[in-house]
Amino acid sequence: MSNEETLDFDLVIVGTGSGNSIPGPEFDHWNIAIIEKGLFGGTCLNVGCIPSKMFVYAADVAETIRNSSRYGIQADIEEINWPAIRDRVFGRIDPIAQGGEEYRLGGECPNITVFRGTGQLVDEKTLEVSGSDGQITRLSGRHIVLGAGARPFIPPYPGLDQVPFHTSDTIMRIDSLPQRMIIFGGGYIAAELGHVFEAFGCEVTIINRGERLLRREDDDISVRFTEIVSQRIDVRCGSEVTKVEQVGNGIRVETQRNEAVEIVEGDMLLVAAGRVPNGDLLGASDVGISCEEGRVLVDEYFRTSREGVWAFGDISNVHQLKHLANAEVRALRQNLLKAEGERDGPMLSVDDKFVPHAVFGHPQVASVGLTERDAKEQGLSIVVARKDYGATAYGWAMEDSEGFCKLIVDAESRQLLGAHIIGPQASSLIQSLVQGMEFGQTVDQLASQQFYIHPALTEVVENALLEV
Repeated sequence: MSNEETLDFDLVIVGTGSGNSIPGPEFDHWNIAIIEKGLFGGTCLNVGCIPSKMFVYAADVAETIRNSSRYGIQADIEEINWPAIRDRVFGRIDPIAQGGEEYRLGGECPNITVFRGTGQLVDEKTLEVSGSDGQITRLSGRHIVLGAGARPFIPPYPGLDQVPFHTSDTIMRIDSLPQRMIIFGGGYIAAELGHVFEAFGCEVTIINRGERLLRREDDDISVRFTEIVSQRIDVRCGSEVTKVEQVGNGIRVETQRNEAVEIVEGDMLLVAAGRVPNGDLLGASDVGISCEEGRVLVDEYFRTSREGVWAFGDISNVHQLKHLANAEVRALRQNLLKAEGERDGPMLSVDDKFVPHAVFGHPQVASVGLTERDAKEQGLSIVVARKDYGATAYGWAMEDSEGFCKLIVDAESRQLLGAHIIGPQASSLIQSLVQGMEFGQTVDQLASQQFYIHPALTEVVENALLEV
């Protein structure tokens, strides 16, 4: 069933992740449509950053208890209550998603209309929304903002489409823990969820095509992370999946590694092989919007190749990071108003040169800027420094013999080009280095023109800077 009438709006927003924060008070006089096919709040709130880190924190607690004997404390885990762990997470998150939707629907935003369903571009300024009831509604907008994010990548492994499997979109809501879990992938999703399920008592096998986990990190970080994780998890790097099949209630995977055939059997399969932008699902390239493998291409002001059509976040960015998407929305809000002559000042862009990221595995990994490999490929003259957690007093307290901070420094300018940390609290420790890079401080200034609390863990950063 189709509604032939086209509903006209000043602004149509596709997706309710960071895009839901575009319509502030300055847009109260705009007639706005929001299209959402799933849960309000996008990937981060519902199936990504926030729930996964709540699970990771519980897993970290379990690992702390399990390894407490190194500190002279004898403790045992009596039970892993998966339903209680799961319900703590989604009991907090689901009301937020529901509340966000109710706020938009509840009459407090009279200039905003929410359309539930899948949006499809039929030309660059018009979308058709297919609702669950079969109703199709046609919308047009003077401005269109594409913020529909990304989805799990499903590799074309033989037989995979014939067996039941989970992705990060579904695995966190399962009813019970499997005894044996197989994970496809070697990136941050596989690393984090592998840690979660192993800590909760599952026998985890990670099957990864690459030779190391987290291969996009600095080589020293990637090597160390793979070594540490392999002590807890059966890690099969350099493995090509040649066959996937269901055997009874379980999954059987055949792989080839070093010319040898290996068989892995499990009770549940998690496909965590990365995420791909959703531009193709919206039909962006079909209406003449420049795309690259589903990623909508934009200029520095988030404009696509079609006037009045904008895109931001995971659907358009090489870096699929929530903190980057939030920054882009703040700039995009200004640019929309500027395009209508309602805001003075220049169009805004977001400099992502020093955008950091973290992997909340066990151990944590955090990085910003160039890796040593990147710097050498660019022919830069560099100085490399590396300091272990174990060289600091707090590192002794934690009995940490594996973590380290690594810095890549321009030999002439003394500017910090890259920073890479593996170990406890890495995602927090890196922040002072991000700030130093953003504000152009030299490593000498970072090392000597501020105090580092003794004996805090931040001394591992200080010692790495002093090493340079």
